[in-house]
Amino acid sequence: MRIRVMASRHSAFYSPLLSAIHILRNEGHDVPYSVLGAGQRSYALLRDGTIDIMQSAVSSNWNEREMGVEPLPVHFAQINRRDGFFLVASEPDANFEWKKLEGRTLLADQGTQPLAMLKYAVKHNGVDWTKIKVLRKGSADYAHLQAPFPEGEIVASVGASMPQVAFSSLCCSREYQKGEGYRVFLQAYSRARDWVRSAGVAEIVAAETPFFPDVSSERLHDAIQRYQALGCWEGGIEIPRDLYEQALNVFQAVGGIAWRHRYEEVVG
Repeated sequence: MRIRVMASRHSAFYSPLLSAIHILRNEGHDVPYSVLGAGQRSYALLRDGTIDIMQSAVSSNWNEREMGVEPLPVHFAQINRRDGFFLVASEPDANFEWKKLEGRTLLADQGTQPLAMLKYAVKHNGVDWTKIKVLRKGSADYAHLQAPFPEGEIVASVGASMPQVAFSSLCCSREYQKGEGYRVFLQAYSRARDWVRSAGVAEIVAAETPFFPDVSSERLHDAIQRYQALGCWEGGIEIPRDLYEQALNVFQAVGGIAWRHRYEEVVG
């Protein structure tokens, strides 16, 4: 069976999805994997049948809904229940506290959701966002990055510094949900998420190494170990309503949505 999978970003943070692809391929299925390119819109690719399964986030539906875009994907499974970004310092700082960001330069990821989560975490930890010198490129005192990443000293986990949230999820068209491919994928994904939650890190690294040909095994090991310890993959595959509501809280707090979107309109 052919199941076309695409990720909005490529990272060890999405190990449950990468492991599901690994399982499906080992079972003889044809599972092309690609990463969303510049100018591509995930909802359009799913709507037009160009891909079958997309790694995304429930928040990706909200602004599109506010602009009247239809049809939109249905989000059917959780990948991560915590933010997967870290603050990396240019110099070691064993005594880091969030307040130190004020008056310093921060190279922040400009993705809609990562930036919203960062702003929320900053506020949640008693810091004034307007007092941080936020940069889009170049070098800075701190960088806001997803693992695995190049050299640097991790001083804080954004995910560990704020409440659990419906961060990333899997979506597809409502039509695709009716087919056999969806059933086959969902069964494999459920097994994969259980596996990455409990398997030894070295086992996961061995399965995922082909997905990261330019990343050293040490860096990949570190990334997977951090995400596993952070509890990103805890729980079942369903998207919990309370974590969905917390995602709404985040976007509402930073002015990222015009209204609160009902769970049933996005999740199914």
